[in-house]
Amino acid sequence: MKNLIFITILIAIFSGCAPKFEKIDNSKANLEKVSFSDIKDFEKDDLKEAFDVFKKACTKSSRKEIFEEVCSKAQDSSNPKAFFEKNFTPYKLYNKDGSDNGIITGYYEPLLHGSFTKTDKYKYPVYKVPDDLITVDLRSIYPQLKKYTLRGKLVGNRVVPYESRKKIAKNGEDDVLLYVDNKIDLYFLHIQGSGKVELPNGDVVNVGYANQNGQQYKSIGKYMINKGYIGGKSNYKASIQGMKKWFHDNPTKVDEVMNKNPSYVFFEKRSQGATGSLGIELVPERTLAVDTRYIQLGMPVFVNTKNPVTNKEINQLMVAADTGGAIKGEIRADFFWGFAKEAEEYAGRMKEPGELYILVPN
Repeated sequence: MKNLIFITILIAIFSGCAPKFEKIDNSKANLEKVSFSDIKDFEKDDLKEAFDVFKKACTKSSRKEIFEEVCSKAQDSSNPKAFFEKNFTPYKLYNKDGSDNGIITGYYEPLLHGSFTKTDKYKYPVYKVPDDLITVDLRSIYPQLKKYTLRGKLVGNRVVPYESRKKIAKNGEDDVLLYVDNKIDLYFLHIQGSGKVELPNGDVVNVGYANQNGQQYKSIGKYMINKGYIGGKSNYKASIQGMKKWFHDNPTKVDEVMNKNPSYVFFEKRSQGATGSLGIELVPERTLAVDTRYIQLGMPVFVNTKNPVTNKEINQLMVAADTGGAIKGEIRADFFWGFAKEAEEYAGRMKEPGELYILVPN
């Protein structure tokens, strides 16, 4: 009897400590309402910098009803801390199993070297959207499928899946945007979604995601780990840097490994640098890619994680401004590090535990 009473008391205690999950519109996440004082280092962050990025995001996100009023208020506010605390309610994100820890990875804007003319040096094509690619927005016919887009091509009177990476890589020159000198760097351009290409005369061209072949993204990093090529007891780290070194040392296997990912990205020239799914130019260390099932684009997101190189804590307010094929899950985000070698160093090594808080407009 005493044991039963003891167990009952324990259950009551732990049940009382468990967070009370809430749901909000346009998010499938388990959320716990918290106060700003519960967010580690909220008051230590440079909220002016975060505020400026939020206002930049408002040029696009204010079209959504949830942000319309708060974006209007942002234009008249001069006190970032007061603005966020007065106009938002913070919620902590939890996984389906009740845990509050997820994975924060990083991405960056790579620099490639290329030419608009094919040569012996510049021979790897960056393809623009092909004329025969069909993109069908299904929501006009099936509203319940509003988050799905059908991509394929017409064969006779049937829409069939578009070619995979392996076949597209052998396409002709009709749909080429430009050529680059390194197929490994080109693959990582596909993963990052945007980048810069330096031409022989020193000019730099911005290129960004224009469409995709509709094939499901598959991580070649996981494939390489499972094969023992990187990570584990291999001589290569499980990072972008480790993958690039393995490719460099195993040139005959490069195509075999890359083709394990059938997804293929088509590009277009851009007037500005890396632009996220929200439609704004990404701001280094202040914008994130997220899973929009749980976090809406335009939402301020406070991140608790760490720098993968220095191990210094990162506790700062950012804005959800992008998405990614590999960014799936409640507590899952891709941290945009910016452009150039240092950004690649951080992004390529980043796979850190982290906690996320979203600031929801009142």
